[in-house]
Amino acid sequence: MVIQPILTRRSIRSFKDTPVSKEQLKALLEAAMLSPSACNTRPWRFIAITCRETLNKLADAHNWAKMLYKAPAAIVMLALPQTQETVQDGIARGYFPQDLGAATENILIQAEAMGLSTCWCGVYPKEPLIKAVREALELNENDLPFNIIAIGERDESPNARGIYDEAKVTWIE
Repeated sequence: MVIQPILTRRSIRSFKDTPVSKEQLKALLEAAMLSPSACNTRPWRFIAITCRETLNKLADAHNWAKMLYKAPAAIVMLALPQTQETVQDGIARGYFPQDLGAATENILIQAEAMGLSTCWCGVYPKEPLIKAVREALELNENDLPFNIIAIGERDESPNARGIYDEAKVTWIE
């Protein structure tokens, strides 16, 4: 059942020194690319990283991504908002954050289902972080870093933080 990886998923900030294979990363990327997007624009590009030097550069660049010093892999998601500009007279314009959020969640849930753990570190819309990640990865100005997802085998077991809260629901019957 799909609910199990949702229930057990945690943001992990401490990883074991166990490699993540290219095949495992490809499975995560496939899950991301199967997510919905406005008018099927798929406004994303991905950078899969297992190079220790690059992971360390990203950890240096992002104050809240220090777990990358130990994570064996990461995926950086790049937003392509320009893909939505002319679709159906711009009806898809501006939905790239929701689309990349859905793709991100697919990665997080797929990783958990595969026995891997993750930590989602936001980049967009913070200009200093966007600039720092661009510099760390030597990206051009047209590349818009959206987030970094640290990936690996967990070396900690934090408690769940999310709960179902009936007070946040309005029922219309």
